[in-house]
Amino acid sequence: MIVCRTKAELKLQLSSLRKQNKSIGFVPTMGFLHEGHASLLRQAHNENDAVVLSIFVNPLQFGPNEDLDRYPRDEKRDLMLAEECGTHLVFMPSVDEMYPNKPLTSVIVSQVTDRLCGASRPGHFDGVGTVVSKLFHLAQPDRAYFGMKDAQQVAVIKQMVNDLNFHVEIVACPIVREPDGLALSSRNLYLTPEQRVQAVLLSRSLRQAEEQLTEQGMTSARLEAIVKDAINEADEAVIDYVELLQFPSLQPIDAAALLSTYKEPLLLAVAVKFGATRLIDNRIIQATEVNSYV
Repeated sequence: MIVCRTKAELKLQLSSLRKQNKSIGFVPTMGFLHEGHASLLRQAHNENDAVVLSIFVNPLQFGPNEDLDRYPRDEKRDLMLAEECGTHLVFMPSVDEMYPNKPLTSVIVSQVTDRLCGASRPGHFDGVGTVVSKLFHLAQPDRAYFGMKDAQQVAVIKQMVNDLNFHVEIVACPIVREPDGLALSSRNLYLTPEQRVQAVLLSRSLRQAEEQLTEQGMTSARLEAIVKDAINEADEAVIDYVELLQFPSLQPIDAAALLSTYKEPLLLAVAVKFGATRLIDNRIIQATEVNSYV
């Protein structure tokens, strides 16, 4: 496994792979890798000749009061896990390497960023779109792998790729969970033991809502209320949002419309804070194309 810390080093190594006509699978991350990231790397390894992993904590996607400085980092552990998963190249640039000057250009995807995390974290997806665009240009992968835990990010990246004609296939991979259902996240590290116990309510409430989806007269307003009531059982939980939207357009659903009339995939997404730790989770429901996304 080769570690590249500059764009020039990455270009040189990728040139060698291209001369051998090797297909490239790319997994962009912010590091502090866990089993969710490992599942992306393994799938990329199975579907490509070479795997490129990027580890870069991107300052552009953090707001003024968010956890950029607190974001966990463990380079040694990340590299060990990457090698175990069959990674060929790791791109680990510094902020100065990625942004030698303050960028005056950004990639902004509209509409699909209007709700969910796009509404509660203004500018977040501008930072995501900009850095992923840069990384795609640098890595020039055949396929790029993203976890469905951040379903909105998947929708944003797919929209950007389609609109800007990137020659890369976006592969959406299933959410990886703890045995009790909690979605794996680097931020789970910040939870207190009590918060960790309560956080299971996110996945439990989503599963409960899906089970009640087919009840007679079920509407999006009722389904969202079911999730909110379940999460509010946790005394440390502060709900940021609970929303049911069409997927992948992320357009809203008439609150009074019967869900039985919708045939396209629907995304039930939540964001909840436990103290200073913000967790997200989601479930694709009533989806004839569910296997395309989960």
